[in-house]
Amino acid sequence: MQAQAPCHVRLIAPSGYPHDRDAMTRGIARLRDAGCQVEGVDVIDRTELRYAGSDVQRAADINGLAMLDTLPDIALSIRGGYGATRLLEHLHYDALRERLAGQSIALVGHSDFTALQMALYAKSGIVTFGGPMLGPDFGAQRLSPLTWRHFWRTLSAPHGNASWDCGEEAAELAVEGPLWGGNLAMLCSLLQTPYFPRIEGGILFVEDIGEPPFRIERLLYQLHLSGVLGRQRALILADFTQCRPAPYDNGYDLDDGFEQIRRIAGIPVLSGMPFGHEADKFTLPFGVPARLRVVGRRASLDFHGYPHLRRAHEPSMA
Repeated sequence: MQAQAPCHVRLIAPSGYPHDRDAMTRGIARLRDAGCQVEGVDVIDRTELRYAGSDVQRAADINGLAMLDTLPDIALSIRGGYGATRLLEHLHYDALRERLAGQSIALVGHSDFTALQMALYAKSGIVTFGGPMLGPDFGAQRLSPLTWRHFWRTLSAPHGNASWDCGEEAAELAVEGPLWGGNLAMLCSLLQTPYFPRIEGGILFVEDIGEPPFRIERLLYQLHLSGVLGRQRALILADFTQCRPAPYDNGYDLDDGFEQIRRIAGIPVLSGMPFGHEADKFTLPFGVPARLRVVGRRASLDFHGYPHLRRAHEPSMA
């Protein structure tokens, strides 16, 4: 019997430099222990100011995918931070569309990576994934079982599911539409640009980190006042990490902001989905058909039509 080829992972570094080298080393080791062939390891050695190399180098991580004779199974971002926005004017969208669209390559990341996801979808129609990254997730001292298993299960099949407890406030619901979203600040930063996809009737999910509650409400209002929320079928509030009120807030907190958005959005607003800057996170394709159902306290997302591995690869945790 012929031995199964290893899963081919290529590292990309479109944003910040790897300030935690130990985490990067752990992440690479875990992927290799899981039977993956890891390439592009040199990107973790790049540093220029706060970035993982120059704009040219970081853009080449993405543009270079279009020039490969053999595509990797997974192009995995090493971390977020800031920097992807600087690359958007320098990506070769036509070449990327011609080489990547419809191919079984999964580009994966979250946080600052959201900017690339929006641009690649808007300009090239390329489906990417919001999901774990090398250092913060696969390189964490304690690897999340949910994150690890959902990542491989999603990428190993042509259809996926994510289910979670959405709380007592949710009414029964069944809607369908394109699944999309990511970091809230990144979404709003690209409004009214060519890199913001116009998605009608979608299921939008958002997360963020380190923003005071009033800023989170203001960003959600920006999506509302610009008409984006009104064009969606539902809004999912994922993880909002370290979004703490200040003394001046006088009792106002994140829940108050979310309740205000529920009052004015005009669409169902759910919460509790594991995605963002916490250890537990789902792997979610950007721009694919999805169905969102809520029964009782339980929400469930079913999605399909995304790139997946040419062969099943579901390694156990080390």
